[in-house]
Amino acid sequence: MNISSFMKSNKIFLLFLWHMHQPFYKDPLSGKYVLPWVRLHGSKDYLDMVTILDEFPDIRQNINVVPSLIQQISAYVNGEADDRFLELTLKPANKLSTGDKIFMLENFFLANWDNLIKPFPRYHDLLKKRGIRVSHGDIDKSILFFSDADFTDLQVLFNLAWIDPQLRAKDHDLRALESRGANFTENDARLVIEKQIDIMKKIIPSYTDMHRKGKIELSVTPFFHPILPLLCDTDSARMGMPDVSLPSIRFRHPEDAEMQIRLAIKYFRETFGFVPEGMWPSEGAVSAETLKIIRDNGIKWIATDEAILAASLNVPVRDNKGNLVRPDILYTDYVYNDVSMFFRDHTLSDLIGFVYSSWDPEKAAHDFYNKLLMIHSSSSSGRPTVVPIILDGENAWEYYKNDGHDFLNTLYGLINNDERIECLTISEYLKNHAVKNRLEKLHSGSWISGNFSIWIGHEEDNIAWDYISRTRKDLASSRPENMNGTDEAWLHLYAAEGSDWFWWYGDDHVTDNAREFDELFRHNLMAVYKSLGKEVPDFLNIPVLKEDRGIKPLLPIRGFINPTIDGIVTSYFEWLEGTYINVKKSGGSMHKSESIISKIYYGFNADHLFIRADSKNKFSEIHDCNCITVHFVKPANYKIIGEKDSARLYRKEKDEWHATEITMPHAIADIFEVAIPFRHIGVEAGDEIAFYITTDMESRELERYPWRGNIILNAPSPDFDAMMWY
Repeated sequence: MNISSFMKSNKIFLLFLWHMHQPFYKDPLSGKYVLPWVRLHGSKDYLDMVTILDEFPDIRQNINVVPSLIQQISAYVNGEADDRFLELTLKPANKLSTGDKIFMLENFFLANWDNLIKPFPRYHDLLKKRGIRVSHGDIDKSILFFSDADFTDLQVLFNLAWIDPQLRAKDHDLRALESRGANFTENDARLVIEKQIDIMKKIIPSYTDMHRKGKIELSVTPFFHPILPLLCDTDSARMGMPDVSLPSIRFRHPEDAEMQIRLAIKYFRETFGFVPEGMWPSEGAVSAETLKIIRDNGIKWIATDEAILAASLNVPVRDNKGNLVRPDILYTDYVYNDVSMFFRDHTLSDLIGFVYSSWDPEKAAHDFYNKLLMIHSSSSSGRPTVVPIILDGENAWEYYKNDGHDFLNTLYGLINNDERIECLTISEYLKNHAVKNRLEKLHSGSWISGNFSIWIGHEEDNIAWDYISRTRKDLASSRPENMNGTDEAWLHLYAAEGSDWFWWYGDDHVTDNAREFDELFRHNLMAVYKSLGKEVPDFLNIPVLKEDRGIKPLLPIRGFINPTIDGIVTSYFEWLEGTYINVKKSGGSMHKSESIISKIYYGFNADHLFIRADSKNKFSEIHDCNCITVHFVKPANYKIIGEKDSARLYRKEKDEWHATEITMPHAIADIFEVAIPFRHIGVEAGDEIAFYITTDMESRELERYPWRGNIILNAPSPDFDAMMWY
């Protein structure tokens, strides 16, 4: 391909970049891998994302790898990694302890139920036998109904479901297991694990081979996936968040950012045999200071998000409805500080990552393809149109039917056969394209909202940063230099600097494994002291997670509401001036049990607090939940139990709950609604209110919403509504 072909106006250049990443799951204190996701995604996603390209000769792509992920894959391949899920898979069912069985029934259904469990009838039957909505107490009882044969089948099916369906179909042994469907043996469990490891053994050689063939370009992320600008200076968060609350100890260590990059490039070269030219900085996080460090370490190009471009140019690329209004600005390349930069189309990338999974795969592929043709038809003559599509390469596919193969095969086929679209690697594009648009300023932010709010600003985030600062100070006083990056204590510190721990702090994201992530973060810092032969300080024994934290709503309350309490959405507008939280667990439908409540709405007028709970199904049709309870933490000692016929106020006296004669207007039909007079719970204007909700069955709690912390608001003054008009 020559430069002139790139300048033709009748072509768009499509840059797919798939980011392969998992947190660093190895606990440095125990040596165990706390969660199994590297192994499971290793057998389901990483290999087939490149082997699929063999079917499409004109499709070339970019694969970005995080070295700490590749290191974990290598550990499994070399027999140096172990996780409890793996141990319990290989343990004979007749030797499983009660604790083992409880763990399995809680965790061996961690898979997308629609796409990974239901295709296996026996697996789905086991899920139903355990129970769709279960509490810990339910599982304690349900193990009595599970035979050894049930547990053996569960061991095999959990791991079999996490192997890519195309790879299963090509393997005679796996096809036989899938065809049999049940009545598995201990040998079958060992076979499935062997097959997982065999698949993982092919990942690095396949990536290397496909790169050398020019089918993919491999790029890199800093070693432990840190937010580089925050390592350089936590105060850099103020550029995108002027009013952000910062950690009490300012963290300013650009040398750590540089070491994370140097370690990444060194490990990449040792693994793949060449030096990477490109980088996706962790979470697309960039700043002027980090770009200089990236350039000085030989990286030729990076990618980030369109929000960074818009803020850097101070020119919006979309209108307030999300419509692209400046394609001429977005669909081109830039250079800043001698580093080429590409800015992802946020909307198109998120369509693949979060939207199309619920569509018919062929319709989704044609919709995306038609959007590309619209870009082509509106492109300017005489200049190349570059469309970067950048997203996770592993986490989306369990939400697609057939692990995304139907969608990707259709999409790649359409692109492969259309001469108007050139799908290529980023370095290939740069080699043949000399035009550069220079950025004079670079905004400091990430792909999420153009700022760093996920990783700094919340009380929990800031405590974690202070933990790192205090540990680093103690480390530097003992071992001030880490010139070659091999010092064990410093490596533990760098692991703690990873972004993944901060992802789960604060109220931005929710996971069933928050405590495990918190422990991993603190254990990495503890390991610093152990490597130094020093006593672990007491503060590291204190969890960062705060059980009494307040949950932030998506929008502020903007005025009084007066909803009709009838159990149906009478009007879209009746709750509009209130607010809501989305309590659906992060990870979509991949969870331990099915959540009953999906959203909680709340608001007030001068006299009442109004609460509404929505469910995926109508509440009147849910038979394994017979009441919804509103628990007040502030003011304490009140709760309201909402049943079909009444919502009664209870008071706590001398550690015992007593029913009162007071009932609240409420309704349970399509949705749950209740109106709570402030006077009945002792609330006056300006008082803080903190509450949470549980779903219950026969006085047995099923789930808590939010799962930790409380919803917090202040009772309004009588003139609140009038003030909101000004």
